[in-house]
Amino acid sequence: MRPEFAGVGFMSHPNQNKYDLDTLRHSCAHLMAQAVKQLYPETKITIGPVIEDGFFYDFHREEPFKPEDLKKIEQRMHKIANDALEIKRIELSPEAAKDLFNDMGENFKVEIIEDFAEGEIVSAYTQGDFTDLCRGPHVDNTKDLKVFKLLHASAAYWRGDERNPVLQRIYGTAWHDKKELKDYLHRLEEAKKRDHRKLGKELDLYSVSEEVGPGLILWHPKGARIRYLIEEFWKKEHYKNGYELVYTPHTAKIDLWKTSGHIEFYKDSIFSPMEIEGKEYIMKPMNCPFHIQIYKTRLRSYRDLPLRWAELGTVYRYERSGVMHGLLRVRGFTQDDAHLFCRQDQLEDEVAKVLKFVLYILRSFGFREYKVFLSTRPEKSVGSDEDWETATAALAAALKRSELPYEVDPGEGVFYGPKIDIKIKDSLNRYWQVSTIQVDFNLPERFKMTYIGEDSNKHRPIMIHRALMGSLERFFGCLIEHYAGAFPVWLAPVQVILLPITDSQGPYTEELASRLEEQGIRVEKDLRNEKIGFKIRAAQLNKIPYMLVLGDQEVQAKTVAVRKRKSRETRVMPLEDFLNELHRLIDTKAVDSE
Repeated sequence: MRPEFAGVGFMSHPNQNKYDLDTLRHSCAHLMAQAVKQLYPETKITIGPVIEDGFFYDFHREEPFKPEDLKKIEQRMHKIANDALEIKRIELSPEAAKDLFNDMGENFKVEIIEDFAEGEIVSAYTQGDFTDLCRGPHVDNTKDLKVFKLLHASAAYWRGDERNPVLQRIYGTAWHDKKELKDYLHRLEEAKKRDHRKLGKELDLYSVSEEVGPGLILWHPKGARIRYLIEEFWKKEHYKNGYELVYTPHTAKIDLWKTSGHIEFYKDSIFSPMEIEGKEYIMKPMNCPFHIQIYKTRLRSYRDLPLRWAELGTVYRYERSGVMHGLLRVRGFTQDDAHLFCRQDQLEDEVAKVLKFVLYILRSFGFREYKVFLSTRPEKSVGSDEDWETATAALAAALKRSELPYEVDPGEGVFYGPKIDIKIKDSLNRYWQVSTIQVDFNLPERFKMTYIGEDSNKHRPIMIHRALMGSLERFFGCLIEHYAGAFPVWLAPVQVILLPITDSQGPYTEELASRLEEQGIRVEKDLRNEKIGFKIRAAQLNKIPYMLVLGDQEVQAKTVAVRKRKSRETRVMPLEDFLNELHRLIDTKAVDSE
């Protein structure tokens, strides 16, 4: 999935607009479907929901929509809007609604209506010659739809199932005024330039090979260097924060996930089993059952708790080919996973500590604005009401202590417990889902986990699932786009490049390279027989933070001419002064050295 565009900075004051953006966008989806039906009457309509900063509509049509089709559709949408058609709500019984849409030949709508219970009210909206099944709300008249644009088309499966018909999906966006639309389109263009798939190839960071398989990432040396820096920082900080690191296998008997319940709840996301010596094994979709097995290797006392175990554990999940997207949606990924086992009286404190740790890690990578959500019990869940209330209250109390503003997200918890989700805001005002903290009473019960309490009786520990960055792959994709590939000095795969003007500076170049390497600086040399301007441009395209231009004057004075990647200014200074500046930026993890 692409990250969400926040749109926060572009919201007008509510009293200046009759309709909220969701209503405008939902109505534009209907407007688009009406235009498509007028231009291409053989097309069948399916669904057209609002999404972050826009909308889409799925159509059943043999021929894909071309860019010129989208222009025609958008023009027709403006015509229909100018026709000032009144939009009316109608209510029908399921039987009457099926008759209506059957008469129109809209078989996909009929299939949706079949899911309605007998006697349930089915609502639809009509505007001119077009009627669509919908709960609403909508604008009152098509003349209220003025600022919209169609963006692109793609393929999708009906109801997201690859066994169903292939549909043609058209994406669009709508705003209150032209300035909002212009700003949004500008951000879209900037997002294209920052696309991690494009930059990943240009900067030689990673690749995906069809011979290996889709959704399986090959980390190239420069990408692997950044991953190493992230992992080393992660490990050191975990030891500082009272965690122990563990390692677990990539596969195990399927019975382990039958006990955990993952087979029941996530069976469509688990790779097919393989048989080994008459037993079924699967590639692990989660790390948690392994950590529980470590817990159960010996008797635990209340004095042992809390236990905090972390693992950079690679897991495998079956993602359908239509939803995979670069580093953001893959089939094999490494979670920065941890599981905490604690007593009930420790729960709030442990969650508060995790929140503090999350913010420290995210700020270290340059993320300082967040959206925080407390997700409560979903309809499909396990556990007692008392357990859910206890866990939810502990999460809310920890959030209050942290003074983090948050929203309650009703019914969006996981099946085994409530959770806190943290979304980070990037440099394009987009929000990325990364960090999560989940309370679990279910797995300790399923695996019969116990500890001996102060009363000498057996008690169940509480389990906390926790990820700070989510997965390394997704977080790396986020970093690439946030920094447009120009990583801060501490993360840059190459921190300094030496650019001798002629071959005569070769010995001094080698001397400086050795000196920098001794200081732990990641350095490259451009010894090509090219003009210095060409070398500088190449270094800038590779987004290397520092260029040291070396001419005869630098050799004689034993200095360096320092140029930053985004600057035209060159500063001549002693090597020691440059090293002090560089180490300061690295040690403080400065996120902007420009």
